[in-house]
Amino acid sequence: MKTTRTVKQILSYYESDNAGTKGNLNRILMTGKLGGTGKMVILPVDQGFEHGPARSFAPNPAAYDPHYHFQLAIDAGLNAFATPLGMMEAGADTFAGQIPTILKVNSSNSLDDSKNQAITGTVGDALRLGCSAIGFTIYPGSDHCFDMMEEIREMAEEAKSVGLAVVIWSYPRGGAISKDGETAMDICAYAAHMAALLGAHIIKVKLPSDFLEQKEAKAVYEKQKIDLSSMATRVKHIMQSSFNGRRIVVFSGGATKGADSVYDDARAIRDGGGNGSIIGRNTFQRPRDEALAMLNTIIRIYQGKE
Repeated sequence: MKTTRTVKQILSYYESDNAGTKGNLNRILMTGKLGGTGKMVILPVDQGFEHGPARSFAPNPAAYDPHYHFQLAIDAGLNAFATPLGMMEAGADTFAGQIPTILKVNSSNSLDDSKNQAITGTVGDALRLGCSAIGFTIYPGSDHCFDMMEEIREMAEEAKSVGLAVVIWSYPRGGAISKDGETAMDICAYAAHMAALLGAHIIKVKLPSDFLEQKEAKAVYEKQKIDLSSMATRVKHIMQSSFNGRRIVVFSGGATKGADSVYDDARAIRDGGGNGSIIGRNTFQRPRDEALAMLNTIIRIYQGKE
């Protein structure tokens, strides 16, 4: 498929990257039903690490099988599939070359409350498995956030040197951040900006609420009359905070919820200028036919058809 003007424009924003990295970004952006539009939907399956197997897969037992997720992402026409090392290895040969893959190289678990992540994969693993990118989570606000930032700084340098793209999950938590603050407008925008400053090509954040956590930030938001009235305007501000739209930003789907809520989120992301969704449990915890139908509707929303 010939690279579209939209994708060429996006690639032009990454001024320091080599041909290999831009080629992998191009592949992600040009794959699937949204290929060439500048929009994307990615399937992430790291929830087994984060929440445990039963909490993740028991609602749809077919999803215990790694091949299920590769095939779901391919059949749905998604842009990429992201998962940790073991699951990637379990399907790397069968599905080689059929969809861009993102190796999640650090992970947490629900047995530990330290707001930290362990390194569970390497750039070498990503190359060996034919991945287009590495994915890494940081927790701005946690006691370990500076260690995590230093880890991704080092891994990102290595990844870019061998032509891989870098995806950063930026999830504020811990420290003095309240539970409501984890999705507060000022905190989510700050988290997206930090990921951009750390050199991410693709940034993953949660959809923000209209709550403002920091007293100092709240004063600025109110003085400058920054519009927080709708989810679309809040997404627009996240994009503004991500180098004024010069970085790709996708928004997480979160815990399983009703289909209408998922579709409303996608419309807000689209209308706010976001690049798309990275949606896991809301799809793979449903029966396959329902998941495919949901993903198709989300794609049609990003195409402006719903």
